[in-house]
Amino acid sequence: MAPFRTLAPALLAAGLAALASTAPAAAQTKWNLASAYPADNFHTENLAQFAKDVEAASGGKLAVTLQPNAVLFKAPEIKRAVATGQVQAGEVLLSIHENEDPIFGIDVVPFLATSYGASKKLWDASRPAVEKKLAAQGIKVLYAVPWPPQGLFSKNAVAKVDDLKGAKWRAYNAGTSRIGEAVGAQSVTVQQAELAQALATGVVNALITSSATGNDVKIWESIPYFYDIQAWLPKNVVFVNQAAFDALDKPTQEAVLKAAAAAEARGWKLSEEKTKAYMDILAAKGMKVAPPAPELKAGFEKIGGTLTEAWLAKAGPAGQEIIATYKK
Repeated sequence: MAPFRTLAPALLAAGLAALASTAPAAAQTKWNLASAYPADNFHTENLAQFAKDVEAASGGKLAVTLQPNAVLFKAPEIKRAVATGQVQAGEVLLSIHENEDPIFGIDVVPFLATSYGASKKLWDASRPAVEKKLAAQGIKVLYAVPWPPQGLFSKNAVAKVDDLKGAKWRAYNAGTSRIGEAVGAQSVTVQQAELAQALATGVVNALITSSATGNDVKIWESIPYFYDIQAWLPKNVVFVNQAAFDALDKPTQEAVLKAAAAAEARGWKLSEEKTKAYMDILAAKGMKVAPPAPELKAGFEKIGGTLTEAWLAKAGPAGQEIIATYKK
């Protein structure tokens, strides 16, 4: 038998090794990311990839759990939930907060930016102002991705804006409410999570939205007409509670920002690629997909001009500066 003095160090080393093998790993920070859209929506799929990229780039130090389909908060509640720290991160269609500040509705000014190139230029021009407004609420912007161009869905054929008088018009923000008022429709506010039911029950029979949303809610089951008026490209903005971001170490912060930049580039590309595919689906499901008649297009452009002037009056110098930068 070996003397005790030679066994003791060996036993001690073995014990320390055992303790090390059972010690917990370094603490992992966990975030929830609230979204109001279904899991198979392209925005949500992009968010899921963003979450994976963050965890990989941070070496597992930050885990982001995506919570889609408004399971945590309804769309209008997400921004406040992030600002107050009820959830660490969120995604929201920024224009639903236009009543709070006109700057949040700049990308839904009708016929201001109607292509992906123009929409990106408008985002570049408006991003500093959006970031400043949200920073004042304790929110840090990570990235933004547009929806496909907005088209007109209707239960009845529409050749001119007067054909929409009396329609049950779905509004989802201040801008769409004003368009409903301008065409003489009866506006009802319905967010996407409730849209399928509103269509099925006849609460809504006309609306401006993207082909992507039409696909999400199987709009062909209730609505037969789609007119590709390309009114605007609204954007979803992904953001994080500033205090939660500040609590991360520098390498993890950099991992989040790197993943966000990749998600923005990927999301814009994905949105543009999906546009034709979504419209093809609408046609394949039996919808009548067509460009707007000249009279309908002219009517919406006239409304767009009026609403642009109204938006500029509300937004004041800050809004006018953004528009000036955008139009350079």
